[in-house]
Amino acid sequence: MIASVHGTVAHVGIAQAVIEVGGVGLAVLATPTTLSGLREGAPARLATSLVVREDSLTLFGFSDDDERDTFNILQGVSGVGPKVALNVLSVHTPDALRTAVANKDSAALQRVSGIGKKGAERLLLELGNKLGPATGVGARPAAPANALESDVVEALVGLGWPERDAHAAYESAAATETDGSVAGLLRSSLQILGAR
Repeated sequence: MIASVHGTVAHVGIAQAVIEVGGVGLAVLATPTTLSGLREGAPARLATSLVVREDSLTLFGFSDDDERDTFNILQGVSGVGPKVALNVLSVHTPDALRTAVANKDSAALQRVSGIGKKGAERLLLELGNKLGPATGVGARPAAPANALESDVVEALVGLGWPERDAHAAYESAAATETDGSVAGLLRSSLQILGAR
């Protein structure tokens, strides 16, 4: 297993980054929040999980070990593969997920793309005590709107969009997005920019 990668960020895309390690560019799939913290040309360290399939090797990257460990635990739930596990972490921090499971909050889990009512109930049942208690560490507090805008615009500029366009896309996304998280607003902003 490849537990982490440390190298220079060669490219940051919508769903993945390329980290150059020892002259080899490793494509690493990650959440929008993790990707928004990466800058091309800057050094980066990502905790990783290598998923081996019959026809592919896929490397998933995370901002810390807790996020990676949560990803691996999620894959132990029947019907949850690496893509759905990554979707869960795109919407919820590990601590927010622990809180949702502890509170049996099916609605919070259903906000994740690829998880319906039955899937949410299965997650609540099978995760049980596997995640442990919520620690409060690494929780994303509700950010004021200007901090959200700053994070989303910074991520869009990091992906190569002009700052003016990034601000305009954020304003449009903020008016319609119900999620209110950096990941949700970034996703909506990218859809708006992609339609132009």
